[in-house]
Amino acid sequence: MCGIVAYVGPQDAAPILLEGLQRLEYRGYDSAGLVVSARGSLKLRKVKGRVADLASAVPARFKGNLGIGHTRWATHGEPSDVNAHPHLSNDQRIAVVHNGIIENADELRAKLTADGAEFASETDSEVLAHLIARTVADTANLSEAVRLALKRIVGTYGIAVVDAQRPGEVVVARNGSPIVLGLGEKEMFAASDVAALVRYTRQVVHLEDGELAVIKADGFTTFTMDARETAKEPLVVDWDAGHYDTGGYAHYLLKEISEQPETLARTLRGRIDDRFHIAHLGGLNLTPHETRAFRRVKIIGCGSAYYSGQIGAQLIEELARIPADAEPASEFRYRNPVVEHDTLYVAISQSGETYDTLAAVQELKRKGGRVLGIVNTVGSAIARECGGGIYLHAGPEVSVASTKAFTSTAAAFALLALHFGRVRDLSPAHGRRICDGLRRLPGQIEEILAGGERIAALAAKYAHHPSMMFVGRVRGYPVAREGAQKLKEISYIHAEAYPASELKHGPLALIGPETPTVALVPDDELLDKNLTTLGEIRARGGNVLMVGHRQVDPKLADDVILVPKNEPELDPILLSIPLQIFAYHAAVALDRDVDRPRNLAKSVTVE
Repeated sequence: MCGIVAYVGPQDAAPILLEGLQRLEYRGYDSAGLVVSARGSLKLRKVKGRVADLASAVPARFKGNLGIGHTRWATHGEPSDVNAHPHLSNDQRIAVVHNGIIENADELRAKLTADGAEFASETDSEVLAHLIARTVADTANLSEAVRLALKRIVGTYGIAVVDAQRPGEVVVARNGSPIVLGLGEKEMFAASDVAALVRYTRQVVHLEDGELAVIKADGFTTFTMDARETAKEPLVVDWDAGHYDTGGYAHYLLKEISEQPETLARTLRGRIDDRFHIAHLGGLNLTPHETRAFRRVKIIGCGSAYYSGQIGAQLIEELARIPADAEPASEFRYRNPVVEHDTLYVAISQSGETYDTLAAVQELKRKGGRVLGIVNTVGSAIARECGGGIYLHAGPEVSVASTKAFTSTAAAFALLALHFGRVRDLSPAHGRRICDGLRRLPGQIEEILAGGERIAALAAKYAHHPSMMFVGRVRGYPVAREGAQKLKEISYIHAEAYPASELKHGPLALIGPETPTVALVPDDELLDKNLTTLGEIRARGGNVLMVGHRQVDPKLADDVILVPKNEPELDPILLSIPLQIFAYHAAVALDRDVDRPRNLAKSVTVE
């Protein structure tokens, strides 16, 4: 969600902060601001609106070699210039930017107000500026003041703090909201996402929860909340600034849809064993004996990650014959789940920082659960928390709506299911069949993308309907859910997904000429039943857009999008591609902000 950038070094800070904030725009925000420190004072600019508006508000003479910047996604107080970050202490000495939520903010605000603090904003974050200002007066040490102030905080935070009287250092801290340090040549950076850093450095250090850091131009130190120093080894990130450009496409979303043949191939590369027809997944850190001992698989994720987990559960049950199911990570820990020693838990997150999923992983570990991660971002919190897992290697996903990470996650689950199946009872012949099917996927996705113009025309035809229904059976149902999610989040068309078999148990009442249905109809053992569903919809005056493998009687579908046939277990990956293209072009037809839909953020790092 919110974005943080910090810089200290020989260059002017403001241009670096503004460029970093632009790199973080995809995370979702409603206001932006920055502070630079020069000659013992802080210079502040912040605005409601986009980073471009902030850049226009920054004067030409806004010099300073140290600074912090922020993009805010409102949680406490409406979007406004005043509520935008950074927040200053009353004496203008301390400036703070904050991601997360301070749960005891009201209590602290009341105490600070009684002590004479005057609050300018409605935010919970401003509490930090006043707390640190009062503490630094007693310690004369910014890092110690931040550490002591944070001990009074209940909640989550990623913060960056500067002190006008200490112009050579920035203090950052993390608890539940990511902070990454960037190591430059006689300069240092910090940010909430490596996207803000890769133009300047690819050497990064990830802070752990409960860890703080002091960054200076010549290096950094890290320590814990009990003032114990920690040792950190830098990682080299694979991504560079070019990965965050649109590459000539109209939108990041279209670029990421178009990249899927390459990204899916990258997910599979080096992981298919032709000798034993099994998947090589060394990162699982599981022996064959441990793998065979699991009696159940539970998958957790949020949004599109959850829907890919439903596809994964189906794959694991079909190929490995292990009971498996998926549920939203955001609900998992609140129902006091029974954590079984013979259940394998799999956590999914593109960013690796999704707070609800991270909290569920930590709850599972606390109860002794074995957790694997399927994530896209190397070194992210979920990747570090899990005992093993699979990296997607899909490259950075900038658009809020997930596309290439979704298909790569589904492919990763196919590899996991193949691995588990061959360790257990899946025959070599069936293993070969799945391996061959996985290899065909990138080329088949290219075939679907080649038909994008026709899908665009269909999207324009249906885009002006106020509501749409998505239906599928068994393997098709998670695809229907993901398709409805894509359409609603970027086009704002109301869309609901149901198992096709459930239509007659209630949702059929909504069917009519004003509510078209997108039906997933693969050529599998349920084909006849799916065609019967189409007949039920058409008999009630409903229009049908069918996505499947063969033409059908025109009486059953108004329009058909044909998809190449793969193995039945892998068909959901291909069936999802036309729905991504359809949603994109529907949003374009309605003139939506495709990459940054309203009210949403890419990396949801608050509860």
